[in-house]
Amino acid sequence: MLIAQITDLHIRLPGQKAYRIVETDAYLPPAVQALNRLDPAPDLVVISGDLTDFGRPAEYAHLKKMLDALRMPYVLLPGNHDDRATLREVFADHAYLAGADGDGHMQYTVEDFPVRLLALDTVVPLQSHGSLCGQRLAWLADRLAEQPQRPTVIIMHHPPFETGIAHMDAIGLLTGIEGLADIVGRHGNVERILCGHLHRSIFRRFAGTIASTCPSPAHQVALDLRPNGPSAFVMEPPGFHLHEWRNGALVSHVAFIGDYAGPYPFHEGGALIDE
Repeated sequence: MLIAQITDLHIRLPGQKAYRIVETDAYLPPAVQALNRLDPAPDLVVISGDLTDFGRPAEYAHLKKMLDALRMPYVLLPGNHDDRATLREVFADHAYLAGADGDGHMQYTVEDFPVRLLALDTVVPLQSHGSLCGQRLAWLADRLAEQPQRPTVIIMHHPPFETGIAHMDAIGLLTGIEGLADIVGRHGNVERILCGHLHRSIFRRFAGTIASTCPSPAHQVALDLRPNGPSAFVMEPPGFHLHEWRNGALVSHVAFIGDYAGPYPFHEGGALIDE
């Protein structure tokens, strides 16, 4: 099984620039093209939040038109820039989004592949930070208890750890980390926790598994580990993650979007090229 992960698309309408710099919608088609060119093709694309910049119907409609060019199925998860109700309305053909608990949390399972996916909603409406309340954690515990031996990946927007990028940690997952760690720590079948929000590749050991964040197809959060580092972004190369289920384990790769020189051979006629 091959899972592609993209995140933090922040789609605006054509010609509109995020932070006066980034035409975010111009960056998604090259990402779709890169995913469509992959051989072998991913079985599924996971999009882990901040799908649009303002959660407006027109933004989601524009997003859907671009994502529907993918040659493989995709699933969506809301981030702090998203509006759950509008997301459900525009992506009405994504039936898994319709399920919700009493508080409207957008959580679901994907059961169609060797690795089971559990989407966990960390959104606090109209706030930038994330939270995992008792209700959401109970949902996760119940789902993990259903199939305790099956390889499982948890998908969430806010990562369950501090990254050292202070302005992002201030709007990270502010409640529920301990409860999540307790639940995940009891289930050795959790292979990964895949997150967004940080616009960077970051990895951390968490509760006996590995939690990671993924780069954006558009702008990246500046790598600044000073305690007083300013809130800033950079136009580093856009990217995505590939997670391959191989020989009983998940192997993860960081991939970049764009045209770069190569590939060049290391060998020619069986001999190492040394000139």
